[in-house]
Amino acid sequence: MDELELLKKDWNKQSEHKKLSAKEIYPMLHKKSSSIVKMLFYISIGELVLWILINCIPYTFSDAYKQRIESIYSNNYLFAALTVFGYGIILLFIYLLFKSHKAISVTDNAKKLMESILRTRKIVKYYVIYNLVMAFISMAVGSYFFIFHSPELSDSISHLNNKQLIIMFGITLGITAVFVFAIWLFYKLIYGWLLKRLNRNYKELQKLED
Repeated sequence: MDELELLKKDWNKQSEHKKLSAKEIYPMLHKKSSSIVKMLFYISIGELVLWILINCIPYTFSDAYKQRIESIYSNNYLFAALTVFGYGIILLFIYLLFKSHKAISVTDNAKKLMESILRTRKIVKYYVIYNLVMAFISMAVGSYFFIFHSPELSDSISHLNNKQLIIMFGITLGITAVFVFAIWLFYKLIYGWLLKRLNRNYKELQKLED
């Protein structure tokens, strides 16, 4: 049990005239909220570095991977634009989290702290939704272009009838959905856990305001 929980328990046990004031609880909630947002900020930076490594290392050091990417995206400018756009969204998310952390760090008002917590939760929520949607679209579109722009695959599916093509696309979408679900689990475990702690602090601040 952490220091805040012990303090709250002691608060509830004391008689009315000895109860700890909101001013004594608030600094701890403030410190914990700031630490959580800082952790979200560091995780987002780690995620950016991870995606850069995943995309750049194979593309730089593997000619086969480079040829496969170029066969999927026949227009190199399209691939570059999509890559820059994806990284731009992550950088925007990092910037917004940084701003949230700064706002939480400097505020000395419970109401403003609650607003900052709500804003942070919305930022993370929209970022996760964006990543899940983009992951699904990218995998689905990438699979489509890979199938129809790869000479080997194009030749192998040219004899398939409409029903067989529909089944093949259904399997492809199913595999894509599994990958997206795995990404959602990652966000649920990491961001969800931190947001739950942030939400708990928000509820405690609401009690102080009542």
